[in-house]
Amino acid sequence: MKTSESRIHEKLGILADAAKYDVSCASSGSKRKNDNKGLGDSTGMGICHSYTEDGRCVSLLKILLTNYCIFDCAYCVSRKSNDIKRAAFTIEEVVELTINFYRRNYIEGLFLSSGIFKNADFTMERLVTIARKLRTEHHFNGYIHLKTIPGASEALMKEAGLYADRLSVNIELPTEASLKTLAPDKNYEEIFTPMSYLSEAITEYKAEKALIKSTPLFAPAGQSTQMVIGATPESDKDIMFQANTLYQQFSMKRVYYSGYIPIGGDERLPGIGTPPPLIREHRLYQTDWLMRFYGFKVNEIVSDEHPNLDVDVDPKLSWALRNLQEFPVDINTADYAMILRVPGIGVGSAQKIIAARKFGKLDWHQLKKIGVAMNRVKHFVVCSKQDVLFGDLTPGAIRHHILSLGKSKYTASYSPQLSLF
Repeated sequence: MKTSESRIHEKLGILADAAKYDVSCASSGSKRKNDNKGLGDSTGMGICHSYTEDGRCVSLLKILLTNYCIFDCAYCVSRKSNDIKRAAFTIEEVVELTINFYRRNYIEGLFLSSGIFKNADFTMERLVTIARKLRTEHHFNGYIHLKTIPGASEALMKEAGLYADRLSVNIELPTEASLKTLAPDKNYEEIFTPMSYLSEAITEYKAEKALIKSTPLFAPAGQSTQMVIGATPESDKDIMFQANTLYQQFSMKRVYYSGYIPIGGDERLPGIGTPPPLIREHRLYQTDWLMRFYGFKVNEIVSDEHPNLDVDVDPKLSWALRNLQEFPVDINTADYAMILRVPGIGVGSAQKIIAARKFGKLDWHQLKKIGVAMNRVKHFVVCSKQDVLFGDLTPGAIRHHILSLGKSKYTASYSPQLSLF
């Protein structure tokens, strides 16, 4: 007969493994302080698999409350028709695991999602209860990310926002047509409704806190979402235009892109024999970065003429090769927005260039010291009117030269929380 400890260990193995398919667990954006002599601090450091917005590692206990589910989404390992071992934590078990793991310095926070037990409210109430117990009974000030359940009441959503640092509602798939095909129990209206509520509530609480300091925090790290890519035939253009809509309409903190991993045969997934290459997921994150931090509009990167991202080169370089009429850029006179568009120059380097120009003209030696990627920059930049660009300034020649330096250098494994360029 199994002991209580062995049952918990078995549940942890099942439900932590099931949670690995959810990639939206970055902890950036929260600044919850430990001001009540409680446990934890959302800004603390630890050995982890997530990153804060300033690049520090934060360990998170990432689990499902249960992998039982009333839905039958074809792409989901926990779908009701999938023959897998099922398990469910009690509320007390999740609370105890979180506190005990924190005290052992294993984690700094909790990422909690769940399959759907009976209905949305029944499941959401349990997620909220766990967060409430951690905050009020154990005075836990570490990071908490809750997955909200589409269809749950606004009262539960509001309470979740008062206890969690970040909330997320997964859009699941890039188009509603695909959602109806692979997840017939779900629809965009039930997904967009909580997104809209959270967006408005976050804005209202921020405005109120600016006037009344005692106003409680409400999801201070904002909301995020995730879409599965590769299980359906949408192009990169479809995916990124949907992401752009989510950023604009719901003030998303992050949109995450999860490459579909085959998890068992399903007739609704014809022709999906292998997962999409991870490089596609990587390129989507790079495009996302360009939209959020580099001033690119989505239709500059993907369009009807270029519906899919280039696998061999990153989207910034791909854009530059299609728009060579914009180059070369004079590094001593170009504005910040244009410098950001030069392949090989990131946000930090662009800021350093603007600052350094106040003290005199920059040359190639100084650019190298600033830290730009010279093997790329030299194709697109001049430091004076007398400069000559490196080699033949044609798309094919530039592409060939950069790729010849070693494709592996530009397609290395990627952590979506880190800067790309």
